[in-house]
Amino acid sequence: MWASLRKQLWKSRTVWITAPSAAGIVILLRLLGWLQPFEWMALDRAFLLRPVEPPDSRIVIVSIDDQDIKKLGHWPLKDAELAKLLERVKQQKPRAIGLDLYRDLPVEPGHQNLVEIFKTTPNLIGIEKKGGAKDIPVAPPEALAKLGQVASNDILQDGDNRIRRGFLYWTDNETEEYLESLGLRLALIYLEVEGITPQAAATNQNYLQLGQGIFPIFEKNDGSYIRADAAGYQILLNYRGRAGTMQRVSFTDLLQGKIAPDLLRDRIVLIGSTAESLKDFFLTPFSSTSLTSPEVMSGVEIQANLASQIVSAALDGRQNIQVWSDWLEHGWIVIWSFVGSMLGWLVRSPRLALASIVALEGSLMVGCYLLFLAGWWVPVVPPMLTLAGSAIVLTGYAAYQEREDRQMVMNLFGRHVNPEVAEAIWRDRDQILKQGRLPGQKMTATVLFTDLKDFSGITERIDPETLMDWLNEYMAAMSDLVLDYGGIVDKFIGDSIMAVFGVLLSQDTPTAIAEDARKAVRCAIAMATTLDTLNLKWQRQGLPTTSMRVGISTGMVITGTVGSRQRLDYTTIGDSVNVAARLESYDKTLSGGVCRILISETTYQLLNDEFLTRLIGTVQLRGRERPTKIYQVLTETRRMDD
Repeated sequence: MWASLRKQLWKSRTVWITAPSAAGIVILLRLLGWLQPFEWMALDRAFLLRPVEPPDSRIVIVSIDDQDIKKLGHWPLKDAELAKLLERVKQQKPRAIGLDLYRDLPVEPGHQNLVEIFKTTPNLIGIEKKGGAKDIPVAPPEALAKLGQVASNDILQDGDNRIRRGFLYWTDNETEEYLESLGLRLALIYLEVEGITPQAAATNQNYLQLGQGIFPIFEKNDGSYIRADAAGYQILLNYRGRAGTMQRVSFTDLLQGKIAPDLLRDRIVLIGSTAESLKDFFLTPFSSTSLTSPEVMSGVEIQANLASQIVSAALDGRQNIQVWSDWLEHGWIVIWSFVGSMLGWLVRSPRLALASIVALEGSLMVGCYLLFLAGWWVPVVPPMLTLAGSAIVLTGYAAYQEREDRQMVMNLFGRHVNPEVAEAIWRDRDQILKQGRLPGQKMTATVLFTDLKDFSGITERIDPETLMDWLNEYMAAMSDLVLDYGGIVDKFIGDSIMAVFGVLLSQDTPTAIAEDARKAVRCAIAMATTLDTLNLKWQRQGLPTTSMRVGISTGMVITGTVGSRQRLDYTTIGDSVNVAARLESYDKTLSGGVCRILISETTYQLLNDEFLTRLIGTVQLRGRERPTKIYQVLTETRRMDD
């Protein structure tokens, strides 16, 4: 029995390797924050799909929109107008009034009347903006500040500028100063009438409990967040719906007595701007991805949603959004990685495996959505990645022997080419595996040579170990660019790189040859940009900065493998190789910024005016009988007249 068990475990070893590896990679990507935007998108989608909730009848917004401002003929409201508005609101005897308008300075006439209203309205709460690293603080109304009737209207924007969190308390860790948010302060006034006061939650003494509602403190890595700013007492916002969900009356209708006489009685009333011209709007989970017309929500409605969330949780038991611990989330990801691995191990048919992956992914999304409806924000993107990734890896394991043969071929070419070129080589593998080498071929290609300026001087200024690390970082970056632009790295010669565009996948048509030339020049320009970035990094690290020269030539070349059975290299030879090398080393006093790019006349004629160039002149290159026209490529995308 034990022998059979060991045999089964050995056969399934790829499951025990693949599942933890896939989960580990995804968890690492998550911890680095790379998955955070996608997980935010998944959360937003859950909000959009959630059934519409009815407006909260306990909340009313008195909105000041563009039509109201147009009728007034000015902005901001004068103190006399604001005093009149507050008096009308008071007449209907609301439980709490939130003035979500900055009033740090008098706006005459009528300031004394407004101050008197402030002093005689104990359930009126004004606002101040505490601000942060990017925000400018705004002082509260002086009269309300003296009475302690002030709250914070600060908001928290995520990296994509959406509002998914809200303050219960704004705090300053250095001074230990704190201030309730406007939504919380209004909710506390409302709930006090119901006999509900703030308590420490039985489940966690650090959490606030109001009636049936417990409000977990947001931590910096909650849900999909990675190292978020968790200052103060924050919670995840549980919006009731899209913008416009909250009951709203207009400023003008209220002043003109066009609303029911008891509409505001015993309610929370928030007064604020909804005018597009004042631009007090923010993106929320309900906002569209359109940059031209995203759905946005006014600041006063966000505060109204916060107040509604608190009151609804306290009185109705409406769920706040909760998250799992980090370890539970990681375990969830690992479980789905094992599900995918077992699927890939048991189902060898690619089509059936694909159908099974789709079915399981759908089940996972539905399950996470149902948990969201119950108030839990559970990771969905990471387990989807591990499920699909591990299943695909295990399904592909059936082709292991084929990959062994592929490795034999790739040992020769893998360091030279990008994946597309490697696939082309694999298609011709029979000839390579049979003969052990590629026969010579004659074709038209574009050759690119690079060299560093004053490399000898740099070698004298830094120690060998640092020099090799520095040089390898440069070589790796430039080689990656060659592969990204469809070329192959032919060889490294000291600090020089030789790359070729248009071999292995050679297509000897004028269009293909011209495109290879343009790819080489695009690659050179990208090298300039990358070297600029590297120089900035090296400068910060106290390492040498440098510049480079590039020579590019298009023409006939001969390609093939050279060497012995013990050591084979794929290489390119021919006149164009020599011309590219001469262009790179031509007149080293000729300036070109961080990357001087010289091209041959043949290459120039193939560029189709895509790049900004200038004629250097007709010169006699070393080793050539005929004079050669040389052009310099600049870093813009239009062509300069010669």
